[in-house]
Amino acid sequence: MSASHCDIPLPEVQSTCPYCGVGCGVSVQPVQSHRKNSWQVRGSDHHPANLGRLCVKGSALGETLGTKNRLLFPETQTQNQRERLGWDQALNTIADNFRTTIAKYGPDSVAFYVSGQLLTEDYYIVNKLVKGFIGTANIDTNSRLCMSSAVAAHLRAFGEDIVPGCYEDLELAEMVVLVGSNMAWCHPVLYRRLAEAKEKNPGLYIVVIDPRRTSSCDLADLHLQLLGGQDVALFNGLLHWLHSHGYQNNPFVEHCTDGLEATLVEAENFSNIENLSRLCGLLPQVLIQFFQKFAQTDKTVTLFSMGVNQSHQGTDTANSIINCHLYTGRIGKPGAGPFSLTGQPNAMGGREVGGLANMLAAHLSLDNSDHRDKLQRFWNSPVMAHRPGLKAVELFEAVESGKIRALWIMATNPVVSLPNADQIRRALSRCEFVVTSDIYAHTDTTAYADLLLPALGWGEKNGTVTNSERCITRQRAFLPMPGEARPDWWAVAEVAKRLGFATSFTYENAAQIFDEHARLSAFENDGERLFNLRGMTGLTHEEYDELAPARWPVLERGQSTDRLFTTGHFSHSHGKACFVAVKLQPPPYQPDEKFPWILNTGRIRDQWHTMSRTGLAPTLSSHHPEPFVDMHPQDALLSGIQHDSLVRLSSAWGSLVVRARCSDSMRRGQLFVPIHWNDQNASDARVGALVNPLVDPVSGEPAFKQTPVHAEPFYVDWHGVVFSRSALNLKKVAWWCQVQTPEALRYELGGRKSVIHSTDGIDQIIGGASTYDISGDWLEYSDQSSGMYHAVYVHHGCLEFCLYIAQRDRLPDRNWLSDLFQKPRLGSRDRMALLAGNPLGEGVDSGPLVCSCFRVGRKTILNTIREQRLSTPQEVTGCLKAGGNCGSCVPEIRQLIAAVHRELEFEKDDS
Repeated sequence: MSASHCDIPLPEVQSTCPYCGVGCGVSVQPVQSHRKNSWQVRGSDHHPANLGRLCVKGSALGETLGTKNRLLFPETQTQNQRERLGWDQALNTIADNFRTTIAKYGPDSVAFYVSGQLLTEDYYIVNKLVKGFIGTANIDTNSRLCMSSAVAAHLRAFGEDIVPGCYEDLELAEMVVLVGSNMAWCHPVLYRRLAEAKEKNPGLYIVVIDPRRTSSCDLADLHLQLLGGQDVALFNGLLHWLHSHGYQNNPFVEHCTDGLEATLVEAENFSNIENLSRLCGLLPQVLIQFFQKFAQTDKTVTLFSMGVNQSHQGTDTANSIINCHLYTGRIGKPGAGPFSLTGQPNAMGGREVGGLANMLAAHLSLDNSDHRDKLQRFWNSPVMAHRPGLKAVELFEAVESGKIRALWIMATNPVVSLPNADQIRRALSRCEFVVTSDIYAHTDTTAYADLLLPALGWGEKNGTVTNSERCITRQRAFLPMPGEARPDWWAVAEVAKRLGFATSFTYENAAQIFDEHARLSAFENDGERLFNLRGMTGLTHEEYDELAPARWPVLERGQSTDRLFTTGHFSHSHGKACFVAVKLQPPPYQPDEKFPWILNTGRIRDQWHTMSRTGLAPTLSSHHPEPFVDMHPQDALLSGIQHDSLVRLSSAWGSLVVRARCSDSMRRGQLFVPIHWNDQNASDARVGALVNPLVDPVSGEPAFKQTPVHAEPFYVDWHGVVFSRSALNLKKVAWWCQVQTPEALRYELGGRKSVIHSTDGIDQIIGGASTYDISGDWLEYSDQSSGMYHAVYVHHGCLEFCLYIAQRDRLPDRNWLSDLFQKPRLGSRDRMALLAGNPLGEGVDSGPLVCSCFRVGRKTILNTIREQRLSTPQEVTGCLKAGGNCGSCVPEIRQLIAAVHRELEFEKDDS
């Protein structure tokens, strides 16, 4: 948001973006005007993660601030009826329930499920309470769903959960391999760094390994459209090829590694290129091209993310990648190394404090009695968890079976995000006592809480986060605490006091917690653990407030470490890295006659997790406003599914309804559905309900990429769109989804049987519309023969509500309607246009949004390319600004340029 001439600029606050694990620094400037408070958010020029760049989600953070939809006071909930509580009563209730449950059933009868969106200080306190004072390891985190396979692979290979390199390696590399990573959408700032590196060095060779042709392929010199679940075969094949062609780094392998012989024996099973080609679904020459380029390029970085981790053998896949880097000695060097891209803003910070159920704080091992003793002595705690707790999926299975009777959920939405999500509903509905700590009043998960605690959100809380390159950064508050919301660490510490542990939880601020966390990392650490914050201990409150970004280990004040393993020494007791022999295991769930397609799930560019925050931002709601399924056109044809129609997908675990998008970016037999939609913004679009509960046997991470499903048309009798300034009840509509616009809520509808033909019928189907029937004007148009109906409600000259029912392709332009809601008063021509359902020649339908930063639509870009004969994304940016900010839409712009040029060539040939 830009300041007007009468705005008063206030000092900038340096903070960190709360979305993905890139960990971008942001500069936030509150702008106080005569109208309202607003916030400018831009990339921080001096932060090492982004150097001034910022994606559209980060740029739109100002739109998500405020108290809309917020939980502002502690509340108790009984049969969906809520009652406000004071904090003392709420905290006493939690302590009493946990104390009683532990006394009756033991410490393993309680559990905590937390989040990679917590700050490190929050994470530290809850882990301290659970493992060192309650005495159970039943605390897991939603990082289990995205990063735990990489963690397990790091532990097996390196002896510690270490990401060896830093982002600068992308710019120093001669070859970058993206495996299971749509970086252009999921880590767009890193993608821009990579794109700029390729512009400076056209010889930088980029390979994308992904069953989908994603936007990240825009930069690729080679796309390996691998069959899902065959990554282990590919990298075992690569390892054998390297071995048979003499590319072993002999000094490094001999002195710095262990376990090669058994690993090569397993890799030998993938020696035949023809067999490997069939297994991977790739041409032999494509495999050889990749193998040769990898072998010949010493400066190679392999980036891997959810497509690797979220597999039935994600840990093995990550180790098969690491094996190839160990074999060639490409680790601990500038421009080389395996690099796990973190999914959440503080997934790594959570790992530092032992956030997963099978680890302890400060990279100490739960399986090591000396480590348990060390931590117990440091905390001076009465007990210490001595065996791994329940991982996410099995934790909620234990909740349903009654083994866990009290559960505290913090900053996450498992009813949407976990696999077999309907089972999570059942589990929570049966649990004797559920606490949620959240910033939002209504989520799919808070609906099952007995007690709800109001937490602080981004801009309100203080602490630190750690990004994918081990960089610790301050997240600073610039807003007051709203209502009675309080920090998560404070709420946990207050419960700890009421459980009898007051002397160990006497914290006054986050700085004190960070100091304890840093001291623990250095406690009796003679180098056995690389995670060490010795140089960050003893910070004053002012020094903590001014803490500059730094990559750990930090052994001296002001130090930062770019790369690890530079000396060839690793964290295993023998000081070497370990090769891990991995076998290809076919996915247990295979397509069959009943469920012939394989479902893949993931993120889209402009949304985040379950949309609790990003769904509030109009800027982010236009690129893909509806839940959808991507499928190959031939698969759609065989299923009787038309492009842009509604589709029901079903699996053995659940079903959903989404809109079909037919595209040859998909392999035959494979479908893709985003993870973000939930019951708050769509009638039936939780993809977690379909996903099988299978987990990686080593890491416990769910296999989100391999669920057999059935696809069939979801028929409706009518289509509609509604704009309303207040929320509506759409339970009587067969299908709906909600989209946030600047001044109203937009609803896309699909209905059966009852068709609205008058204002009397609106409220029978759309609950809440009757609130508009007061002192304003209704405008109506009805044509029953064609199934069209238009209704518009205007109050004091301001547009409050509009409804259109028609064939889907005859519904009005949504951007035009959104703009009319921003007018303080409608003119007579506006009223006529609204009644007609079109802008009467004055407006231009810009089409679906492509560039969210500058709000440039597809049709506008296509027309400009055609009229101006543009040939590059830079030329489009020069004309329309599109692509000129975060750059995440550049791949799509390049596709539009190619499409126009194909049309022009066809027209030329045809003439």
